Amino acid sequence: MAQRLHLVFGGELVDPAKNVFRDVDALHIVGMFPDYQSAYNAWKAEAQRTVDNAHMRYYIAHIHRLRDEEAEVSPTEELGS
Repeated sequence: MAQRLHLVFGGELVDPAKNVFRDVDALHIVGMFPDYQSAYNAWKAEAQRTVDNAHMRYYIAHIHRLRDEEAEVSPTEELGS
């Protein structure tokens, strides 16, 4: 069974109505998690910790969706082998 990795990260937004970070170098990388539930728990803890800052947002990125293990490798990946 394939792992379903999730990345939790966040930072301060330029405008709370948009998803543009004020300073990408200052992003808070909470961590990589092996399943959605643990990622959600980490996301919720950080979101609650920063609830007083309307410009602060945390996200869950579904890393496992970036790669389809069943698909043939791309020419770029073949260069590395």
